[in-house]
Amino acid sequence: MIRLLATLALLASGTIHAAEFSAVQRDKSSISFVSKQMNVPVEGAFRKFTAQIALDPARPETGRARIEVDPAGIDTGNDEANDEVKGKNWFNVREFPKAAFAATGVKPLGGGRYEATGKLTLKGKTVDLRVPFTLRQEKGGLAMDGSFPIKRLDYGIGSGVWGDTSVVADEVLVKFHFVLTK
Repeated sequence: MIRLLATLALLASGTIHAAEFSAVQRDKSSISFVSKQMNVPVEGAFRKFTAQIALDPARPETGRARIEVDPAGIDTGNDEANDEVKGKNWFNVREFPKAAFAATGVKPLGGGRYEATGKLTLKGKTVDLRVPFTLRQEKGGLAMDGSFPIKRLDYGIGSGVWGDTSVVADEVLVKFHFVLTK
């Protein structure tokens, strides 16, 4: 009887149920960024991406993910800036049409927090990355939210006159929101 009450209490508390969530709801998901130009935050988004994510909150270590971004789908809020960052000094989308993150592991940190480890390949350069994220139950699925900084110059983004970090900061904060269903 005590086990039954404990189980019911867990279910009533909104605890995430054990099952693999692997269907990414593209229309409810997003990838955005914040950079700083002359120390002023500039927000933007990547409108074209694909995400294959499989995660069982009861066994997060079995989680896997591959997210591919089409840098040509960048939206800085300004058409002229969009055209500029697609060019050779920035993303060079003709030569490097995809950026990708592949998770090689997931570990629980407690309290609905997790960390994925993997490799980010951007503009032909691959760098190891740790990506913290949270999970919360939503109607019919899971919401996965996180952010992580990258150093744009590690990937050769913003070369030439744009390499001056007093004009455009080296650090860029990447943010994501994915909605997953079973």
